[in-house]
Amino acid sequence: MAYRSKRPRNNTARRSSSVSELLPIDLPRPTTGRSKSVLAALQQRRTVREFAGRKLTSQVLSNLLWAACGVNRKKVPIGINGRTAASASNSQEIDLYVALEDAAHLYDAPRHRLVPVVAADVRPFALGKGQPDVGAKAPVRLIYVVDIDKLVHTTGFKEPGLKDPETQKAYYYVDTGLMAANVYLFAASTGLATWFHNCDKTGLRTRLKLRPDQRVLFAQTVGYPA
Repeated sequence: MAYRSKRPRNNTARRSSSVSELLPIDLPRPTTGRSKSVLAALQQRRTVREFAGRKLTSQVLSNLLWAACGVNRKKVPIGINGRTAASASNSQEIDLYVALEDAAHLYDAPRHRLVPVVAADVRPFALGKGQPDVGAKAPVRLIYVVDIDKLVHTTGFKEPGLKDPETQKAYYYVDTGLMAANVYLFAASTGLATWFHNCDKTGLRTRLKLRPDQRVLFAQTVGYPA
């Protein structure tokens, strides 16, 4: 198993059907300075829909999630920390769920860890209904979920428009795109493959046990190219 919590060496809990028996997974510190330049990554940025079954190491997964929306500075003019991806009034309203083979987790960026949400493989639902699962072998699927409450009650600049549904929609779609673009650049710089796509929003909302003010938006498959 590539991703481990601090639980003693016992794989029984990782195979349990009860999420209450799973512990958060502390990720290794992200490493920087070993990838290609931004211009080189942009030159090689592309969508790849064919994946190998090879799993990501804990370090690669750590770097991937940090690149998507990790904390890169502790203090900013508005809010409590800064992220690698911008968000409306620093609301950080896009929650990143990480679907792995044995469980789905929520990425806790401030603590840089994975918090278990459901002890099941929800990766098949991270595709639109009826869509051929061309990325079935990929080890990771990222699921982008907006938390409307974070937009309305941001600790940053209280823009009046953040309470308007249409303005909210404009912001959270852009913010999702910024995170997905970070993933694309990280993949291009490290030899990974990625594909941003639609998903079964109803199926994921049920399985991730989301609140009414949380909405599934898109998914992104990540792995090694076939």
